[in-house]
Amino acid sequence: MILKSFSEVTAYRMHVPKWAVAPTSGAGAGRHGGRANRIGLNALYLALDVNTAVLEYQQVSPLMPPGTLVSYRMTLDPVVDFTSGYQSGIWSEMWEDFYCDWRTCWFNQRIEPPSWIIGDEVIAAGGKGILFRSRLSPDGVNLVLYVDELGPDDQLAVYDPQTMLPRDQSSWRQK
Repeated sequence: MILKSFSEVTAYRMHVPKWAVAPTSGAGAGRHGGRANRIGLNALYLALDVNTAVLEYQQVSPLMPPGTLVSYRMTLDPVVDFTSGYQSGIWSEMWEDFYCDWRTCWFNQRIEPPSWIIGDEVIAAGGKGILFRSRLSPDGVNLVLYVDELGPDDQLAVYDPQTMLPRDQSSWRQK
């Protein structure tokens, strides 16, 4: 694995407005699973630029659903840097399947996605997350961050200087 330290890096995420009350929890991915986290493992998926964050939120839909764009400042050590992709001799063979269609594996074929096993291995090795290329933004880089693995020297801060993000779910109660 190629390990990298992050110091004062800015990242972005578009949140479903209703869940902008917990922008660092990773609970949504924990509840449903994601590319590099199995169900039950909280993970925050971030992009290193605004355009990639928007495209990742939109996915393949021609229309953009409402979203709340949030900025983060991070200092993390270490994260796995997979931005150059799989290279034999540097990565174990499992990494060749990092970009598998994890949804098809899990929901249709009922098999454990290889990328979930990779996430488990990163955590077992002390990694806080994985940097990887976006499939939706040609120059974009994503970071899956295992929020429950952050230690006392790691920092993950939401940039909200005017406290504009909602603090609880009361804004969404139906009358």
